[in-house]
Amino acid sequence: MGLGRMASSRCFFSACSSVFWIKLIKYIISTGHSLAKAGRIPCETFRSDISSQMLASACISPLQCNRRETPKRVGRREVFVDGVSSIYCRRDEQTNDEDDAFSRSVSIHRLEDGSVKYLGRMVRQSTVPLTTRRMFATTFFSLCCFPSRYFSALALGDSSVTVEEVTPPVFPPGPLFPTEERVVKLFERNTNSVVNIFDITLRPQLNVTGVVEVPEGNGSGVVWDEQGHIVTNYHVVGNALSRNPSPGQVVARVNILVSEGLQKSFEGKLIGADRAKDLAVLKVEASKDLLNPIKVGSSSSLRVGQQCLAIGNPFGFDHTLTVGVISGLNRDISSRAGITIAGGVQTDAAINPGNSGGPLLDSKGSLIGINTAIFTQTGTSAGVGFAIPSSTVLKIVPQLIQFGKVVRASLNVEIAPDLVANQLNVRNGALVMQVPGNSSAAKAGLLPTSRGFAGNIILGDIITAIDEKSVKNKGDLSNILDDYSVGDKVLLEIVRGNQSLELPVVLEESQS
Repeated sequence: MGLGRMASSRCFFSACSSVFWIKLIKYIISTGHSLAKAGRIPCETFRSDISSQMLASACISPLQCNRRETPKRVGRREVFVDGVSSIYCRRDEQTNDEDDAFSRSVSIHRLEDGSVKYLGRMVRQSTVPLTTRRMFATTFFSLCCFPSRYFSALALGDSSVTVEEVTPPVFPPGPLFPTEERVVKLFERNTNSVVNIFDITLRPQLNVTGVVEVPEGNGSGVVWDEQGHIVTNYHVVGNALSRNPSPGQVVARVNILVSEGLQKSFEGKLIGADRAKDLAVLKVEASKDLLNPIKVGSSSSLRVGQQCLAIGNPFGFDHTLTVGVISGLNRDISSRAGITIAGGVQTDAAINPGNSGGPLLDSKGSLIGINTAIFTQTGTSAGVGFAIPSSTVLKIVPQLIQFGKVVRASLNVEIAPDLVANQLNVRNGALVMQVPGNSSAAKAGLLPTSRGFAGNIILGDIITAIDEKSVKNKGDLSNILDDYSVGDKVLLEIVRGNQSLELPVVLEESQS
């Protein structure tokens, strides 16, 4: 008996629910239909601001439209034309109409709150077409009354239920911005001037912290001329050079870009190297059509903030472009090998293992430096990279090509490293440690550091200036002498004990 009552209650509840939903849906549909029959407006310029479905099929008989072209406001009502102003319609007198309700004029007004006043009756404007409302009502009714038909089909993977994948429209690429186009052209014009260099004897190196030569398994280089000379860093082929190879000996493999994605390998023969400036010149036997010499610019006119580009082979990814700005000028580039290069160009263009020896270009595509070092705590780029300025490259490379070495003017004396000088309380100047007896410096009276009878250290002469150019450390001394030639006479300003002296010295060819 209890089960029967429960079943009856359920059936009654289902029936009531069904009747409720049916009446609700009929009301929605009938409301839309009644709005649709409100009055047909045969005006082609009538827009859909007021529901086009409501008015397009409104009248049983044709009506003619009169429009007020000048909008005006009547109380809270806004008079509008063609969906924006009031539309007045009258019945065509020649047409017999069974419905006399439309024999009078019809006016439609939109109120400020978006509702529509029609024949004194307030109706809310609908922006959803009639067919869409009917479809929504039918679907809503089915989901409420028969949910199992839909959700069970989705759960069981019914083949009658399909999910349609919508593919977003694909728009064709637009033109590049002028700045992008310029960078692309610079890369395309210079990428064939960059080569990939492999030291045939190189072994992996451990990452270190500080300003270092980039540790790498390969490096980069630039095509210098059509004779096949390739300029790179000394440390890129440093392992092979540490074995004192003779000029003409193969020290590396050089890959030249032949076409997009295709490179041709050549033997890189040693022409000359300068460890002090971290530069080396190799030569390949390649046809001229494969050699695209780099255009060399001036580094003396660089300004902090101007754009620069670096091309190289970081981590073996050949011909990679990075873009940055000149971050600083006249930086002293020092490495753990004791090499100090003055006038270095600092950049935030990413320089990573494999970029060493590659070009740093200005916004015109001219070489302004050879990428050589990074400041790092991880072994990879930290946004602080350094390049040997092109002014230094232009001095060194021609000598390496002609003589196989740099003919450098020198005092031919041994100068104490900065660390040793600091330990000896020498804060300013270059401390002289040894002076060869047959050197011009010895003849001029320059004194070295020595030990006294009691074992105490007697400091040698401290060079503080050359021709009135201040010398603060060993690096300054080397950089100043780069501007002189063998045989030039210079005036040294020195400190000897508590005395300040001046000594004239004739510069000799460097023996180191």
